[in-house]
Amino acid sequence: MTETLGLTSARWKVIGVIALSNAGLTVPGIARVLGQSRQAVQRLTDVMVQDGLVAYHENPKHKRSVLVTLTETGKEAYHQLREVQDPWAIRNTEDIPTEELETALRLVRRLIKKFDK
Repeated sequence: MTETLGLTSARWKVIGVIALSNAGLTVPGIARVLGQSRQAVQRLTDVMVQDGLVAYHENPKHKRSVLVTLTETGKEAYHQLREVQDPWAIRNTEDIPTEELETALRLVRRLIKKFDK
């Protein structure tokens, strides 16, 4: 899905997580959401900064843990991803009743909370 946009799935996931946050996330925050190591996310975001997809900013809540935000290029990549992903998701779930999808989402959220402790 991301190949035509020149993005790996790892970059796509990072872009999506940041886009869904309102004020950016720290590298450890991104790592927690993705279930990845902080070191792996740090390496990835460092490369994404060089490529102009994300930027580091001072974090008023933590002096040593910077915030990662999308650049304009990163925001454009996110919008392009949504243009590909949204129709795919609709196509692949249109035969599943909304109630079942909502139940599945609630279950996944409960599992995330449980394993996040």
